[in-house]
Amino acid sequence: MGTLILMIVVGLCALGFLILFFRFFGLWFRALLSGSYVGMGKLVGMWLRHVNSGVIVDSRIMLAKAGIDVDSDMLETHFLARGDVMKVSRALVAANKANIPLPFQRAAAIDLAGRDVLEAVRTSVNPKVIDCPDATKGKHTIDAVAKDGIQLQVKARVTVRANIERLVGGATEETIIARVGEGIVTTIGSSETYKTVLENPDTISKRVLEKGLDAGTAFEILSIDIADIDVGANVGAKLQADQAEADKWRFQAEAEKRRAAAQAREQEMIALVQENRAKVVLAESEIPLAIAEAFRSGHLGIMDYYRLKNIQADTDMRAAIGKDE
Repeated sequence: MGTLILMIVVGLCALGFLILFFRFFGLWFRALLSGSYVGMGKLVGMWLRHVNSGVIVDSRIMLAKAGIDVDSDMLETHFLARGDVMKVSRALVAANKANIPLPFQRAAAIDLAGRDVLEAVRTSVNPKVIDCPDATKGKHTIDAVAKDGIQLQVKARVTVRANIERLVGGATEETIIARVGEGIVTTIGSSETYKTVLENPDTISKRVLEKGLDAGTAFEILSIDIADIDVGANVGAKLQADQAEADKWRFQAEAEKRRAAAQAREQEMIALVQENRAKVVLAESEIPLAIAEAFRSGHLGIMDYYRLKNIQADTDMRAAIGKDE
């Protein structure tokens, strides 16, 4: 009974070995014939680690045919790190054909950083053109104002080449576009007149290139070309008109303030006059009392009183005659 069980176990093991052998025999034999040998044990290990052995073998064969020696363990590690093994391998081959130094570790780091390493190699070989500004973001021109107040609308094209060494940690195309736009605005803003810029548009390119805008980016700027330049609005005149309108409203407000102050002062003076008149009336009301007191104290006689009344009558008559004249 024990012998039978042992034979069954051995048979099952042999059957499993045969299944695995025939499963990976094609890959193993293909790698062997291609000069990029991958052991059967490694293929089985890849299967157990859920690694696509076909991708590893094909990548190793492609690299070996290009004369690049990359161990299958390194390819498997990159696969387990969720990297694109095939794209990295193609990038290595493309870089090797173009005599661009690109070790596997750097290519894998670029891929894991989220950059398209194959596109980066292609851009390094065949520079690409970036529109500035990016029309897909809704802005079609870079608007800047010269010192004479005339607005210029500029479209530029930036030719860049990928810098493989700075792809990891380097700034992207958006930074290039922003820096070039800033340089264009600065150059136009420092020009005395818009005519100077229209006569020599290449001065924009020269000054912008002198600033070293590709520092810290993943690209090398080869050239900046002004594709189009148009004259926009007279911003200076518009600002002056707006300032004049604002000054007019300010002066009107100040005049209104002074008018209101004058009216308030006038009302104050009227009130003061009325107050003084009231004081005069009050003072005049004291005169009869004073006359009566003078009679009682003997300081004023009856004849003195009549002379006073005559003088008042004479004064009133003269005043009446003066009004008639």
